[in-house]
Amino acid sequence: MDELVSIIVPVYNAEKYIGETIASVTAQTYENWELLLVEDCSSDGSLAAIRRCMEEREDSRIRLLRQPSNIGAAGARNRGLEEARGRYIAYLDADDLWAPKKLEKELRFLRETGAAFAFTGYEFADEQGRGTGKVVHVPRTLCYRQALSNTTIFTTTVMFDTAKIGKEELAMPVIKSEDTALWFRVLRKGYTAYGLDENLVRYRRSGGTLSANKLEAIRRIWHLYRRAEGLSLPRSAWHFCFWAVRAVKRRL
Repeated sequence: MDELVSIIVPVYNAEKYIGETIASVTAQTYENWELLLVEDCSSDGSLAAIRRCMEEREDSRIRLLRQPSNIGAAGARNRGLEEARGRYIAYLDADDLWAPKKLEKELRFLRETGAAFAFTGYEFADEQGRGTGKVVHVPRTLCYRQALSNTTIFTTTVMFDTAKIGKEELAMPVIKSEDTALWFRVLRKGYTAYGLDENLVRYRRSGGTLSANKLEAIRRIWHLYRRAEGLSLPRSAWHFCFWAVRAVKRRL
């Protein structure tokens, strides 16, 4: 039986990319999905771009959820989670792209492994969405202790089975790096994340802000270790060193 997959996309100032992102969903070989576009009070033409796509496609599987005020990525994803009707939850960022067989292959993998939590490999892409050839490979499994030093789980690759992990456990905390904080929390409860080491996603990166992004990533991961996870200073430093090495390798 083809179970429904709910795809949650927080949309904020993504006018340039949202059309391509929607197209990568409608091109999926697995067709039993709903696309929840949570428009979070963008200041650009994102809302108009979404409406144009919906009018052109006339696809009832695409649903627009408008926020009355800006609540950020975590809040937007949580809104989508509340509205989701599917057994399976998949996340997609508004500027990223899926390979046509992403849902089909990841869903099969989730079922074959019996996992509650799956993620896949991905490729970095330029601002035009073209793959750079830099593919991030992922381990077969990740437990909590391993994930602290290896934050390779990328949001746009994740899928959850809510028959095995309840939706109430998937609400993202409203903090910076809310997605990684959620992975940590889920894994800390004893779940194992299963990695499908296949490139099924293109992760679009802007070239102009990479240095600032790196500094912000350092601050965020340190905050997660010390405050969200409550790790001691020595243990935080230990995991941070391994995280830094792996983060650099992923981008070289």
